[in-house]
Amino acid sequence: MKRELTLEVQPRAERGKNANRRLRRDGKVAGVVYGRKLPPLTVQLDRRQIVTMLREGATENSIFLLRMEGSEDHHTMIRELQVDPIDRRILHIDFQRIDLAQTVTVKVEIEVVGIPEGVKNEGGMVDFVTREVEVECLPTEITDKLVLDVSDLHIGQHAEAGALVLPEGVVLAEDPHRVIVAVSVMKAEEEKPAEGALVEAEKAEPEVIGRGKTEEEEEEGEGE
Repeated sequence: MKRELTLEVQPRAERGKNANRRLRRDGKVAGVVYGRKLPPLTVQLDRRQIVTMLREGATENSIFLLRMEGSEDHHTMIRELQVDPIDRRILHIDFQRIDLAQTVTVKVEIEVVGIPEGVKNEGGMVDFVTREVEVECLPTEITDKLVLDVSDLHIGQHAEAGALVLPEGVVLAEDPHRVIVAVSVMKAEEEKPAEGALVEAEKAEPEVIGRGKTEEEEEEGEGE
């Protein structure tokens, strides 16, 4: 059975920009619990506790048992985790209630193993089309990863989702013909720019790709 992680949460009565700012100062994270046709709960939890769990391997597919004094316990999974784009602090977490006796649809990582024949002996290259697939199973039967052996692939061949070996009780929840990995002909190297062009490029000021959120934009994106 998949191990569940226990999180202590407290009710969160105050909402809005100033309230959430105070929470962050106090080392707390705002959250909401929803699902199973029950009223949503606005909660807060200790930032260090959830960060420690995530660093130790917890993922969105982990089962979190939320405990709150004066309320019943809730089995949940993380459905959205908002992170500050600048300092990477967790800003807000959405938990979805689950029933351990009912199946859920989740995305599972694919671990590709082996070196394709088309790469070893034919000069080809591996194209990773996707690194995860959707499966359906009981929450307690969610696997951490699915292994795909690509050793036998030649140039022009590919591996599809239907080729994945699934554990008992886990079924594929998407098109079995979806391509996971393909082996293709190695592309010719692009023509290198002249030395003068490289010098000019180094002198150019780097382009600004984007910007971080303002405090107001963070609050707007946090939800309840």
